[in-house]
Amino acid sequence: MRGPIDFRSDTVTLPTPEMREAMYKAAVGDDVYGEDPTLNRLEALAAEKVGKEAALFVPTGTMGNQLAVLTHTQRGDEVIVEANSHVYATEVGGIAVLSGVIPRLVTGRRGVMDPADIAKALRPANIHFAATRLICVENTHNAGGGTVIPLDTLAATRQLADERHIALHMDGARVFNAAVALGVDVKEITRHVDSVMFCLSKGLSAPVGSMLAGTAEYIGRARKWRKMLGGGMRQAGFLAAAGIVALETMLERLAEDHANARRLAEGLAAIPGIIVDLEAVQTNIVFFDFSGTGAAPADLGAALSREGIVSGIGAATRTRFVTHYGITAADVDLTLEVIKSVINRK
Repeated sequence: MRGPIDFRSDTVTLPTPEMREAMYKAAVGDDVYGEDPTLNRLEALAAEKVGKEAALFVPTGTMGNQLAVLTHTQRGDEVIVEANSHVYATEVGGIAVLSGVIPRLVTGRRGVMDPADIAKALRPANIHFAATRLICVENTHNAGGGTVIPLDTLAATRQLADERHIALHMDGARVFNAAVALGVDVKEITRHVDSVMFCLSKGLSAPVGSMLAGTAEYIGRARKWRKMLGGGMRQAGFLAAAGIVALETMLERLAEDHANARRLAEGLAAIPGIIVDLEAVQTNIVFFDFSGTGAAPADLGAALSREGIVSGIGAATRTRFVTHYGITAADVDLTLEVIKSVINRK
């Protein structure tokens, strides 16, 4: 008997049978001493996948992003961030509390910042101004709808950062989704940035963990910050084993999630009163607004729940559905039928 059809996030993915087996059999040791062979293997594999010298395993993407900012900056520095980016909007103010940096906001188009707008935001050298040390980009952009940064935009941002001697970090929680959407090796994306964080526990379906990658020197400094934040782990190889399976077996199947998101988005857009920005549906995230249907959020949420569909619909009429491992095309079709049945009763 299958579990619920859960569209709330790709964070709800469950580990594959191969991951569970690998976790059971993992060889482990104390990671703080550098003695966990499985975790060492994961970090080497992760670095190779994204074309960096070294990588660091962290419990969460938020910790990875915070470590990235801590390692790139000093207190009082300024950091360029997109106005609705995860590192700014939904990490509990960590960049201010932990790093003591000043965020300078640039509004992107569906989360993608125009390099010309970034250039305008950069302050000139002046005794009165905080020094801009870091630009953070998000790829794919969660609040933008899972949108992908075009490679030419990323290259132009890299050039700007080099001209101004500023570091460039990518919140790449779903960067492998971006690579699949662009039809390129992920290294074609990550080569433009100094550091990248990516999640193992979203579309790649590992139960826990993210990676921060960069130069060996940079990751060495980040490792010390991780210890300060309580991220020094012991026999973490049990978790790393699932991450290895994720990187070795779960990358190509992300295209299935994208296809299901497109199927869902087009089906929703065909329902009178529902608004979907189809141009923004580039990966596995679908935002839609059903205010034009007259359906109450509580009624729609309850109808979906009766069919075993978890939607996360609350009081608002604009909501997000995310496709992932465990969501099938048949699940999408069932969901569309339930939504249509509620709308047709109005």
